[in-house]
Amino acid sequence: MSRLMFYIIVGLLLIAGIATSVHRHVQFEIPWLPGEQRQVWEIEAVITFNAQDGPVQVDMALPSHQAGYRVLTENTASSGYGLAYRADELGRTAQWTIRNATGGQQLYYSVQMLVSQDARSPVQTPPELTALTPWQSPYDSAASQLIDEAWARSANNATFARELIRDINGDRQSENARLLLTQENPAALVVRLLNQADVSAREVSGLLLEDGRRRQALSSWIQVFDEEGDQWTIFHPLTGEQGRPDNLLLWETGGRAVLEVQGGSGSRVSFSMMTHDQPASAAVRNHYSDNTLLNFSIHSLPLEEQALFQTILLIPIGALMVVFLRVLVGIKTSGTFMPVLIALAFIQTTLMTGLIGFLLIVAIGLVIRNYLSYLNLLLVARVSAVIITVIAIISIFTVLAYRMGLSAGLTITFFPMIILAWTIERMSILWEEEGPKQVLIQGGGSLITAVLAYLAMNNPWVRHITFNFLGVQLILMALILILGNYTGYRLLELRRFKPITDDEKPS
Repeated sequence: MSRLMFYIIVGLLLIAGIATSVHRHVQFEIPWLPGEQRQVWEIEAVITFNAQDGPVQVDMALPSHQAGYRVLTENTASSGYGLAYRADELGRTAQWTIRNATGGQQLYYSVQMLVSQDARSPVQTPPELTALTPWQSPYDSAASQLIDEAWARSANNATFARELIRDINGDRQSENARLLLTQENPAALVVRLLNQADVSAREVSGLLLEDGRRRQALSSWIQVFDEEGDQWTIFHPLTGEQGRPDNLLLWETGGRAVLEVQGGSGSRVSFSMMTHDQPASAAVRNHYSDNTLLNFSIHSLPLEEQALFQTILLIPIGALMVVFLRVLVGIKTSGTFMPVLIALAFIQTTLMTGLIGFLLIVAIGLVIRNYLSYLNLLLVARVSAVIITVIAIISIFTVLAYRMGLSAGLTITFFPMIILAWTIERMSILWEEEGPKQVLIQGGGSLITAVLAYLAMNNPWVRHITFNFLGVQLILMALILILGNYTGYRLLELRRFKPITDDEKPS
């Protein structure tokens, strides 16, 4: 039963670690590999109007998450104006207010939109059909004839909308259509006729994204609710072409005005846009801090703590390397996890500088420790003296490196002084009890383990995975438990059987 429970725990750790990591990759679009690039559109809207020497209130519709695009960041520039963001079932808006304004005014709004194939629009229900203003004669009969003709050639709401658009704007345009176009623009007319036929439809505003374009205006599109597919279908209001172009960003989808200005006249809004690529981790960084249980991550912490944890989360990788090398390979080390701490120091100092500094400190420390052994000091006093000696050695090396202009030598202060002191103490005792051979074996094993742990911990892919996917820590725990259950021969112990294999060879 104990073995069964062990394997159940290991299995649960593996499943939980893999599941949470995959969830973060799929749901929050965190890339598996560092350096992946994502396309981001930067869009700036400029609102201009003439204030009428009094209070002013400006409301502008804002884009939301939608299929193919996700809002990253947004900023405004509006000196002297109050600003508030509002969201309701019809969408998002920004509201600028000021107590008194006179003359020409300019307000700026900029947004970054991430191109994302996994982005989806929020679930929307068809709006209730509002009471329509009845047509006056002879427009009522013209509208009824257009609806009847298009309805006869359609099979569902989508095809009905397509036929109606072609009857109004296409080659089949009739006198009835030309008569009604004197009362409404094409998009508004199509929406009104669709609603008159009890089909949920609305006019939306979209922005066609083209790199480097300036002073662009929004264009009108028509959305029709297809009850069979239970979704909104978009149509071009002039051609009747069904489907949304890849470069169309829907700016307003609630069926209300894009821009409303109270206390001003001559208002208009124009758009400029450009696109660029940036690292995926930076592009989706704002999703890292979403306050949800399944999005538990280090990115919700301040940057200082994030930098600290980026290093701390590498320690399990080093621990896994130590367990593998000691349990399976059979490498002996001075101290159990001293190589992991040395590997962390190597990350700060670079490998070559760290190796030279480590060897110099330990060599000089052993010489001084050998002298202290003749003083017959108590253990606590002796270790304390070694600690002070290590600090003095590091200080001297740092000053000499600075005087000689060797900036790399300044990083030697990152070595764990207490661990170095205990390493010198253990090696000195080992030298006295078992001779220099064991010191070289364990010291060399510690250095080899530290270097391999450093190579594993300093790998860009490993650093990216451990920092962005906390579920990896559960996977590492499961692997360490599995290795800890191994009781067979170590690889280096197989040398004992070499004489046997030599004897079995035919002479």
